[in-house]
Amino acid sequence: MSDLATQRDAFAAIISRPLPEGVTVRRTVLGGRPTLDLEPAGATGPARLLFFHGGSYALGSPDTHAGFTGELARRAGVRALSVDYRLAPEQPFPAAVEDGFAAYRDLLDSGTDPRNLVLAGDSAGGGLVLATLLQARDAGLPMPAAAVLFSPWTDLTVSGGSAVSKEGIDPIFTKAGIRDGADLYLGAADPAQPLASPVFADLTGLPPLLIQVGASELLLDDSVRLAGRAGADDVDVTLEVGARLTHVFQLDFATNPAADAALDRAARFLTAHL
Repeated sequence: MSDLATQRDAFAAIISRPLPEGVTVRRTVLGGRPTLDLEPAGATGPARLLFFHGGSYALGSPDTHAGFTGELARRAGVRALSVDYRLAPEQPFPAAVEDGFAAYRDLLDSGTDPRNLVLAGDSAGGGLVLATLLQARDAGLPMPAAAVLFSPWTDLTVSGGSAVSKEGIDPIFTKAGIRDGADLYLGAADPAQPLASPVFADLTGLPPLLIQVGASELLLDDSVRLAGRAGADDVDVTLEVGARLTHVFQLDFATNPAADAALDRAARFLTAHL
């Protein structure tokens, strides 16, 4: 556990970005979990962005991603809610999915019109967005207006071809490291079950999706196959693959023009569906 604590500290140092100017933050609770409420200046309308952070389901928090979440919210001009879902290995699968679903249901129960609600998440958070939507659909809840997935982790069986072909090209991950992360999150659970690996799910009925991924990622095929599955299930899906870009490259906003352009497209996608 001490090694995991070190990893969490290191992850926070790498991921954290300054809070954008004009974005105010307060702490609240959503679905029984601590949540950051990030409100850009001028975002007075009813629109809400529900955000789930990345970190292999074991690292990260709304605080580590506050700068990134705030930047997306600022560009979209919407108020964002970032949920502190429970992390593995202390709380393995399906704890994160339960928390994501509880947050979504809480927003609807408190009067948020699903037509004014969009979701977004990066890496494991992107997978959690999908699992949340699947749970909500199966529970008979209305779908939100749209969702954006940044380099989503959707295949915990690690069976995509890019997990091999991008080995040594991806500067962040190895196939063995991804598999270790999946084992930490899943415990004894089946990695192929749809709420763990949404790439294997029936995606019928999900809202419009925008998927952004880097071409240099081991997780490239998590996005490519997901887009194909979504299209086959009659979901409106847009896939963007950035040449020579890495995992969640959008975190490099303000220093990488490709990241800024991608975030702008993501913001426009969300607002276009609200």
